[in-house]
Amino acid sequence: MATTSDTPAPGPVRTCVGCRTRAAASELLRVVAGSDAEGRPALVPDPQHRAPGRGAHLHPTTECWQLAVRRRAFPRALRSGVALAGALVEDHLASIQQHQNSQSDSPHHRPETGARSS
Repeated sequence: MATTSDTPAPGPVRTCVGCRTRAAASELLRVVAGSDAEGRPALVPDPQHRAPGRGAHLHPTTECWQLAVRRRAFPRALRSGVALAGALVEDHLASIQQHQNSQSDSPHHRPETGARSS
């Protein structure tokens, strides 16, 4: 999950607002302040790291998400004075977990080595 080696990570390094460990920005999910479908202020996942404005970084796990929510890290990191709904990020994390679970359930393809037994 988190990068703990002493060698520098390739690219920019960011701190997860949940567990507070440093990791390569590419390993973390960027979250920005935006609005939901009804126009209310909300946390919006930015997996492409392209949305304008301030971003907070988070390991894409429910553990780090729960830590960040419990610590009230998002309003502080995003410098937001209003409460931000987290449903969009929760849905995004759930879809990541579902995708990872579906990949681990499928049989892995093992290329043949060319050696044959007769």
